[in-house]
Amino acid sequence: MRVLLVEDDHMIGEAVQDELRESSYAVDWVRDGKLALTSFATHVYDAILLDLGLPGADGLDVLRTVRRGANHVPIIIITARDSVEDRIRGLDEGADDYLIKPFDIAELRARMRAVIRRRGGQAAPIMTNGVLTLDPATREATSGDTATRLSSREFALLQALMLRPGAILSRAELEDRIYGWNEEVESNAVEFLIHSLRKKLGATAIKNVRGVGWMVSKQS
Repeated sequence: MRVLLVEDDHMIGEAVQDELRESSYAVDWVRDGKLALTSFATHVYDAILLDLGLPGADGLDVLRTVRRGANHVPIIIITARDSVEDRIRGLDEGADDYLIKPFDIAELRARMRAVIRRRGGQAAPIMTNGVLTLDPATREATSGDTATRLSSREFALLQALMLRPGAILSRAELEDRIYGWNEEVESNAVEFLIHSLRKKLGATAIKNVRGVGWMVSKQS
């Protein structure tokens, strides 16, 4: 999962970035509204965490610009603006959720899981393709009678595939879901992670389409 964090407070931004990276998210952090729009125009994100009081361009202006482009990326406003009017305005402008600072990082993660699964048309908290199941809250994957807890990057890769069962994702697409800015992409990381996942979940859990990429089967 790749997340755009738009937050100008260094202490808050650093804390959220570190916590989300520990939770298997690839995080790109920008500190002003104009950079947020530039980043959004050049990268694909699974969610945006958006402060409102930003230099460069106000958070609501960023929100309006994204929604004018008919993009349905989940957006959670994270702000100290706590009036009912501010919350109503943010949601009516197109935000999917509104979280008031200070907040607990566990609550933020739960809200992110909720808006991301709704974007994928899924109400249930457990992801499944009929063969594999994946619990984003615990990072536990199950295949048949075998359940195992995944490492952060194993989880990130499998979640990217489980969000689009039947779709082939290339090495570059998978790396994009695993690594954020300033994170070194390890050599053969995708192959290593897939090998590890197959050892835990079975040799046929992830299929390779030679020369194209990898996929999990779509539920019939």
